[in-house]
Amino acid sequence: MNGSDSVVVALDVGGTGMKCALVRPDGTVHHEERHPTRAERGPEAVTETILGVAGALAGKARADGLTPVATGIAVPGVVDEHNGVAVWSANVGFRDVPLRDLAVQRLGMPAALGHDVRVGALAEARLGAGRGRRHVLFVAIGTGIAGGLVIDGAGYPGAHGAAGELGHVVVRPGGTPCGCGLRGCLEAEASAKAVGRRYAELSGEPTATAFDVATRAARGEELARRVWQDAVEALADGLITAQALYDVGIVVLGGGLAEAGDELLGPVRAAVAQRVTFHRSPEIVRAELGDTAGCLGSALLALDSLKETP
Repeated sequence: MNGSDSVVVALDVGGTGMKCALVRPDGTVHHEERHPTRAERGPEAVTETILGVAGALAGKARADGLTPVATGIAVPGVVDEHNGVAVWSANVGFRDVPLRDLAVQRLGMPAALGHDVRVGALAEARLGAGRGRRHVLFVAIGTGIAGGLVIDGAGYPGAHGAAGELGHVVVRPGGTPCGCGLRGCLEAEASAKAVGRRYAELSGEPTATAFDVATRAARGEELARRVWQDAVEALADGLITAQALYDVGIVVLGGGLAEAGDELLGPVRAAVAQRVTFHRSPEIVRAELGDTAGCLGSALLALDSLKETP
């Protein structure tokens, strides 16, 4: 790398939109922009958009007198980070897309491909709420729920690129049907989507959201409090399972539902504490980087890949 003029082209691709940035090696953002994903066009069109945006960002860097040294791309679904392949994604439609190699061919520089939540975990562990801690579990609670384990600053992808699917731990056997085919999965019981859906079913308000539930629960509405507490209890069951497996020092909660702040953190901390037996209780905190975590994490992943290159 060329010192202070180096930047990484970083993209965090979601089903609806892409967050994109030029990130310096110290994690500061030089430039950022957003683009619609328009996943309905199909995976080939989305891939072309990703490569086109990345190329334009590299051009922007050069125009600003900077040197783009690598590309980092984060995508949802199952990701084979070792081989740089987007194996499968329901939101974007990817199936065995060699995104890393395609980016290398298009941009002419090294590239890395990562899972959106796992790279978000990397960013929170190094730059956000988990910085300075050795064992960090990041849990994103949005439309779904997923986790990312970071140990000594390095993420753990698993043998098949599917580590961290905490949302598909069954916490309510025989409970709400989940999109994965099981019933009672954590994300079917405690995601933002699940909270909004449950309240809508009981209240008769079809447009109710998790934000509505959190707000009304804080005001003392009984139905909202009951729905919110049910979600908190399910989340605590998932977290205590994760703690039994990982024994982390800190759990960082992110995603849309974490925007509820203390209305979520307080009850979750209490519910987890009630479940602790032999476990060492982790610190539970709110994420600090917001929706920039995925972009920053993809940049960190790309920088890491440069260090690993002989």
